[in-house]
Amino acid sequence: MAALELFSRHDAEDVSIDDVAFAAGASRALVYHYFGGKQELYVAALKSAAAQLEARLRPHQDGRPLEEMAEGLTRYFDFVEEHAAGFAALLRGGPANRSGEIGEIVDSVRQRLFRLIMKQMRVDEPGPVLRITLRSWIASVETAGLDWLEHRDVGRPGLERLLIDQMVALLGAAARHDAQVARLLADLEADRPAGSG
Repeated sequence: MAALELFSRHDAEDVSIDDVAFAAGASRALVYHYFGGKQELYVAALKSAAAQLEARLRPHQDGRPLEEMAEGLTRYFDFVEEHAAGFAALLRGGPANRSGEIGEIVDSVRQRLFRLIMKQMRVDEPGPVLRITLRSWIASVETAGLDWLEHRDVGRPGLERLLIDQMVALLGAAARHDAQVARLLADLEADRPAGSG
């Protein structure tokens, strides 16, 4: 979507309907007809990016939890690489991104990712320490994606392995404070293939 490309490279306030119409090869009137205005167009662009990312995050098989997470991370970074504009627009939406419908879009992607991780780890109800740990890791993954797009000075496979190792390290730190996390980490490590990590 042409709007995503523009919104990812410029602040939303700096993009006009004329800019979007020109980039899309459409008339200004047509853009207004379908979207009503710039805010509605921006929301539609972010919804499109969120839907594409969530589709990528759907699990493909039932394997070992850390392997499933690694495969999910690969699909996540496939999206980051193939749809850099949409990913950047989704996470760097400017001040308007922090509240209202736009904030809800970003939040829904994070919630979906959180639920998928819970499912992959075979956890029904996370306690507060596990919840905080996993949400912190999700924030790290988002930041790593943005940093990688900006610099691309780390190979993707190495970055993905680093993030999985960071997950295990975060769980290790949290396990010292919470019995649920300690049991989960023991289960994950027992299920990890020999020679990995």
